Amino acid sequence: MTDPESGCTLVFNGVIYNYRELRAQLTTLGHRFNTSGDTEVILKAYAAWGEGAVARLEGMFAFALWDPRASILLLARDRFGMKPLYLAQDAKRLRFASSLPALLAAGGVDKAIDPIALHHLFTLHSVVPAPRTILQGVHKLQPAHLLQVDVGGTRTLSRYWQLCAGHLLPEPSEEEWIARTRHALQSALDSHLHAADVPVGVLLSGGLDSSLLVGMLAHQVPDLRTYSIGFEDLGDTHEKADEFIYSDLVARTFHTRHHKLSIPNSVVLERLPTTIARMTEPMFSHDVVAFDLLAEWVGHDVKVVLAGQGADEVFAGYFWYPQMQAERGLPLQRFARHYFDRDHAEWLRFIAPEYHVPDVTSELIEDAFEQPGADTFLDRVLRLDVTTLIVDDPVKRVDNLPMEHALELRVPFLDRALVELAASMPPELRMREGGKYPLKAVARGLIPDAVIDRPKGYFPVPALKHVRGAFLARMRDLLTSTASLNRGLYQRGYVDGLLDAPEAPEHFTRIQGSKLWHAALLEWWLQTHVDMAPA
Repeated sequence: MTDPESGCTLVFNGVIYNYRELRAQLTTLGHRFNTSGDTEVILKAYAAWGEGAVARLEGMFAFALWDPRASILLLARDRFGMKPLYLAQDAKRLRFASSLPALLAAGGVDKAIDPIALHHLFTLHSVVPAPRTILQGVHKLQPAHLLQVDVGGTRTLSRYWQLCAGHLLPEPSEEEWIARTRHALQSALDSHLHAADVPVGVLLSGGLDSSLLVGMLAHQVPDLRTYSIGFEDLGDTHEKADEFIYSDLVARTFHTRHHKLSIPNSVVLERLPTTIARMTEPMFSHDVVAFDLLAEWVGHDVKVVLAGQGADEVFAGYFWYPQMQAERGLPLQRFARHYFDRDHAEWLRFIAPEYHVPDVTSELIEDAFEQPGADTFLDRVLRLDVTTLIVDDPVKRVDNLPMEHALELRVPFLDRALVELAASMPPELRMREGGKYPLKAVARGLIPDAVIDRPKGYFPVPALKHVRGAFLARMRDLLTSTASLNRGLYQRGYVDGLLDAPEAPEHFTRIQGSKLWHAALLEWWLQTHVDMAPA
């Protein structure tokens, strides 16, 4: 869109939740509007406030704005990186896109693997923090940042928002914390509904977070639509691959228009090539196929859905937080013992020597922990999760896969005001009763107690965690292929050990991911996206 008054041109991916309020402010300043949507609001906001407009935007967004008056390009990304922005620059040009493969498709990108990113990828379960990606020739704009580029190529990077994890003084009472949480979450939901001009559904896993969204929306949204997905069990693992018992209960309680889909393992294997072809970066999470299949199915019914992602990071719901809290030692040691997929020594045995680097992931985490604005060890951990780790897992996959089906997935638990409120709470309050205590207190009396008090589920796709049968054969084919052997990324002895005993306890990560799946997924992604891309 081009603003005829300023001449500025914008390309924009996302949604601005407070665009109506901004539009009203801009109208009082004398700006005239030709459309009723949020895109023009960004252009007029820039005309009124320059770069300062970005900090006024509430929502998920990535955009590029060309200002011909100053011959400046402004690139911006939302606070939590919910919308991606990839960059490739050479001596002549800067290119940008919403996906990494889009840049590869045009050619001229350095496709060499970045060894530092490789260390992050296999230590932080597929998280490669911005500005790096797995490829040396492609970078990501950091969340909550602006990049200004002039025609001479001069770049100016600035940060427009930071999360403070300091506690409020005087500290509110527990009742006040709960009331504030309820109000902030309701405000987030209201803004999501306010910004939607189409029917909205909820991805209902059957867990606390999505069930709470349904409970708070049911009285606002007539005939609320809910969607659940499950997978085929592997009988000897004692892991349920669906949570229908809980999602059905919530759907009955609130009389939603409920849909559920059960996926056999044969379909998972059949779908994997398509899902990997849609991955903008390598993603190890077992539920990537789930999001692809779910988004395709749901996208035929609605175009906007809400989901509960982010609640575990914001409100300390994962099992490793209390484990870290109970540990002794330096902050890095307490974190790494319960989070790193593999220690540096194991990484050196896994990765070929030509890609070896020092323990750069530990350096990254130490640097993050040393930043000011966090009162305690757990405050530092939770801030790191929300501002850095969550961007790649789960935010990236819950945007990437649904958008392939033109389905917009919104995450109310990553509303800025709600996140800032949670960051000001004592971590002990958030971790009480197994984690997410403020959300459980808000939910009590609203949704069934059976959902609130149930053990936390991690929604596995058993066939990708317990690699066997046809899945194991496919992993073996990938890791012994000519492409893999010629790439020489992995040390063969380590890979052979994974293939010989994929379900050995030492071949699962600390948070129960399959190390074989990790190795095979990266190779599959490289064969799909990098090997086939033009030079």
